[in-house]
Amino acid sequence: MIGKMTTVFGRRDELVSILLKSTVEMPGCLSYVLAADPTDADAIWITEVWDNEASWSASLQLPEVQAAIAEARPLITGMEPRYVTTPLGGVGLPR
Repeated sequence: MIGKMTTVFGRRDELVSILLKSTVEMPGCLSYVLAADPTDADAIWITEVWDNEASWSASLQLPEVQAAIAEARPLITGMEPRYVTTPLGGVGLPR
């Protein structure tokens, strides 16, 4: 999944910190990458690779993730549509 999120002016780093601390242990997550948008100082791109949709769905119920969502919500001003893709391979992914 790939998605773009925008934050309250000047608070992108705070949002990134919140999201990163909640994503240490997520069963089924093969990759979780937050990236700064080089054209928008208040936007981040989130790229996730999961072993299956059920693992992603279950991750949203983890106490750490629920706490991060609650903490992050006031910092989020927008979320663009999420794009779902099917990885075919690449560095860092199981073969």
